[in-house]
Amino acid sequence: MSDSSAKTNAVPPRYMRLLAEPLVHFLLLGALLFALDRVLLERRGDPRRIDVPDTAYEEARALYSDSTKRDPSDRDLKILIDRWIDNEVLYREGLRLGLDKGDSAIRDRVIFKALSVVQADLREPTIDDKGLQAWFEANRARYDTPARYDFLEAVVTSDRSEVSLRRFVDSLNGRGSGDAESSLNVFKDRPQPNIVQSYGETFMKGLAAGVPAGPWMLLNSTTGLRVVRLLEIKSGKRANFEELRSEIIKDWRNEALAKVTTDAVHELAARYRVHRREDRR
Repeated sequence: MSDSSAKTNAVPPRYMRLLAEPLVHFLLLGALLFALDRVLLERRGDPRRIDVPDTAYEEARALYSDSTKRDPSDRDLKILIDRWIDNEVLYREGLRLGLDKGDSAIRDRVIFKALSVVQADLREPTIDDKGLQAWFEANRARYDTPARYDFLEAVVTSDRSEVSLRRFVDSLNGRGSGDAESSLNVFKDRPQPNIVQSYGETFMKGLAAGVPAGPWMLLNSTTGLRVVRLLEIKSGKRANFEELRSEIIKDWRNEALAKVTTDAVHELAARYRVHRREDRR
């Protein structure tokens, strides 16, 4: 019985000779390493795949809200997530180039090193005087001194219906009476772009059309109706190209370098498969 079993489980001589061949050993070892690499790759994740985690969206939304005091639009959020992806691409490229060595794999430093490598291969942007002047005119709002406004806002804390607010405005202007509860906010030297950002274009147009030291007005804003009184408008000043030439050149160069850098990073990103949360919907 034992002899029969031994014969059944024995390896045929031809297979024993085959297993002794060095080439077979090499092929078997290669297959084993390939299988092991596949297992490890599944565990550590595909280095060419970038999954944008939900935490990136949450942190981007919180960062935007903290800095602007309002929730980001879909476009605002996309811009922030695009920046996160750019940084992740730079981080992956930094690791691929071994730039984490001696740096304790600190993410920000690896990203900075990878960005430096990318920028080292870029050609310095150039522009002629005509192009620089055209760029200046397109970005004039950066350099013009904007008009500034002094105004008051009566913040109604009771009934805020339009009928009630109009009655309240009439009472402030000496026409009739109103019993609305309110507090007073005083705004001094508020630049026009800041007002637009906080209250919207419609509010800004209404305020600019008001009479300084004139009557109280009911203006519509991005957050609803507001009771305001214009006190003073301080005129802005148009910037002079020649006076600001050196500053304009510096700003243009920084913007141009940022653009070519972003384009270069996006070329690197083409090597990766990026998966966003909105793609999974």
